Amino acid sequence: MQVKSISEIQKIYDLELDKIVKTIKKQKAKLVLLQFPDGLKPHSTVIANEIEKKCRKDKMNVKCLIWFGSCYGACDVPIQVEKLKPKIDLIVQFGHSKWKF
Repeated sequence: MQVKSISEIQKIYDLELDKIVKTIKKQKAKLVLLQFPDGLKPHSTVIANEIEKKCRKDKMNVKCLIWFGSCYGACDVPIQVEKLKPKIDLIVQFGHSKWKF
């Protein structure tokens, strides 16, 4: 699979990157773990780089980590992250379906 640009990826998926950056800012997160379903994993580095870039524009020093383990939905939070040092400030889970509230 050829690596796509962020604009190509966003034509296919509604990533809500501005909402993610707003949440990062609100939570004052510095280390953010991104969790993707298998279909989005090939694009994960492009997405992570874009989030970091948007945060830099907002004068935030944020580092994104990518979880390459399984992700079967919102209930699949990796318990292993509790053992990571430094501590993860925020977990962002991407999915293929919209949440309905």
